[in-house]
Amino acid sequence: MKVVIVGGVAGGATAAARLRRLDEQAEIIIFERTGFVSYANCGLPYFIGGVIEEESALTLQSPKGFWDRFCIEVKTNHEVTAIHPDAHTVEVHNLETGKQFVETYDKLILSPGAHPIRPELPGIDSKKLFSLRTVEDTLRIHGYVQEHKPTSAIVVGGGYIGIETAENLRELGLEVTLLQRPKQLMNNLDFDMATLIHAKMRDSGISLHLGANVTGFEEVGGRIVAHIENEASITADLALLAIGVMPESHLAKAAGLELGIKGSIVVNERMETSAPDVYAVGDAVQVKHQVTNENAVISLAGPANKQGRVVADVIAGMNSSYKGSLGSSVIKVFDLTVANTGLSEKAAVAAGFNYDCVVLSPGSHAGYYPGATPMTMKVVFEKESLRLLGAQIVGGDGVDKRIDVLATAIQAGIRADRLKDLDLAYAPPYSSAKDPVNMAGFMIENLNNGVVKQWHWNEEPELPRDGSVQLLDVRTVGEYQRGHIEGFRNIPVDELRSRLNELDTNKPLYVICQSGVRSYIACRILTQHGFNSFNFSGGYRFYSAVTEERLGSNNIMPCGMER
Repeated sequence: MKVVIVGGVAGGATAAARLRRLDEQAEIIIFERTGFVSYANCGLPYFIGGVIEEESALTLQSPKGFWDRFCIEVKTNHEVTAIHPDAHTVEVHNLETGKQFVETYDKLILSPGAHPIRPELPGIDSKKLFSLRTVEDTLRIHGYVQEHKPTSAIVVGGGYIGIETAENLRELGLEVTLLQRPKQLMNNLDFDMATLIHAKMRDSGISLHLGANVTGFEEVGGRIVAHIENEASITADLALLAIGVMPESHLAKAAGLELGIKGSIVVNERMETSAPDVYAVGDAVQVKHQVTNENAVISLAGPANKQGRVVADVIAGMNSSYKGSLGSSVIKVFDLTVANTGLSEKAAVAAGFNYDCVVLSPGSHAGYYPGATPMTMKVVFEKESLRLLGAQIVGGDGVDKRIDVLATAIQAGIRADRLKDLDLAYAPPYSSAKDPVNMAGFMIENLNNGVVKQWHWNEEPELPRDGSVQLLDVRTVGEYQRGHIEGFRNIPVDELRSRLNELDTNKPLYVICQSGVRSYIACRILTQHGFNSFNFSGGYRFYSAVTEERLGSNNIMPCGMER
């Protein structure tokens, strides 16, 4: 059996190695149009910043290594230019010699990845405007920085690559301006959670321009200028365009394969395309989202590697299938860790769920053990079924392990309130006896059982200040004096029982504290004394971070609002 693989990065390289382990007799050939194979896309920004010092560390395997260990023939700088499914052949162009030839196959695996979006804008071909997708891209940027010693940079795009490259350039000492057309970074997050990233980026010296629509580029005096709609132009020594990627599916389209959303390649659970003996994996394919069961394109290394393993199993005659993606991801933003899985709140709205969410600010580990830092967690769930829909976490230590627990819980079908029952490891340096994931479960159980009711930051502007409701801040006097919401009176929680006579049982009470814990305690006191009380979800620290932005907030629905 002869297996030809188009693309030798995550999915293609994994499929090749797995297939060899399953079938010692198969002839396996990888065609990779770049000069590198099995390289770590996710590490590319960190080579630019010097965190990864050796170029060789970016490649997990070499063509020689593939042959020596796996007897797999890897042909780099070879671009497949056409696929002929009926004839079981591909046309190949040797980019080094110019030679063109035809290769036959019994099975064909497409792992072409995705290409950076480069809109037709004036100046888009400037030599000072870079993209970052391949090792060659990284080497070009790294070489430019080493040779020209730039002092400033513009990054267009606030997704993973844009943020990571902006951070690494900033760590090199450059003045960095990040331009983002949407009014938040990382569109896979909700606006309220993204504001925590905005604050960190600004505190780290990056100039953010949110809601900035770049209309073109221009080289002036040896520098590059980014022109922005209705704003002043920005000039720097180099620029990076990182506004997203699109599936690399032109070969599949030309060959008549069925395409799906965003031009992605349609595959089934076995990663089979619409053409016999042709499979596809990675960033170019359409998959099912595990929560919505809707079609999705999820460009992440984890799914690509899993799909590569599945397709190798299938070709080797095993019963294997890909179960879909949650889109679980994590990113470093200076000393913050930002992670998400499943659906955000806005994605739950778009999918038509009747949902609610909880926001909490637990410590990374036991507060009495030195070094604990706060994290902000947002957990989204379906109201009636308590089905866990998604989660987002921003913080320091321990964010990654909590998002992994929540991703596992979603995939396993664990109900949101049953998060409280998970038996998670505890020692003071690593967690608390009631882990943050357990705490989310406790909160959801309390909401479901009617032990507490809540309100959210989006609702604050609509709260009447005419005396028809009562607005209560239960932090200490000092905390209140350092900042509070207009119209909220201060009664510290420890004084509440003795001052209940100052409150009216006939009027609803909206209660807030710094993190949501003391206001919850206050609501339990108030409820048991006949008050109709509502606890603020997230606390004043979260509220102040979100409302300082006030960008696009009028278009963001309160958590739990139905459509």
